[in-house]
Amino acid sequence: MSEKILEVSDATFEREVLQAESPVVIDFWAPWCGPCRAMEPVFDELAEQHTNVKFTKLNVDDNMQTSARYQVLSIPTLLVIDKGEVVKTLIGAMPKARLSAELAPWLGGVAAA
Repeated sequence: MSEKILEVSDATFEREVLQAESPVVIDFWAPWCGPCRAMEPVFDELAEQHTNVKFTKLNVDDNMQTSARYQVLSIPTLLVIDKGEVVKTLIGAMPKARLSAELAPWLGGVAAA
């Protein structure tokens, strides 16, 4: 996992995600999830390229309270949270070009190839 990605938990979610100054992209994942593992290099690359957004990961097995709060029923699920509010939900693995396009409003409007 990239050093630019912060692992969050039920205990740190409020502080690290909901109270963040900048938009936060949170990846709800689990180690046993194949599509989650497939998305990891894509998520890492975006985190390295876009420092104006906070990239975080939350293990759904270890943090069921937050997963239930946001009704995460399928993984990977990515949420964009800005000023404490969910502004975008993405479900399922996707290639980097599509993920960049989906996140472009928060990444600075430049979709990476």
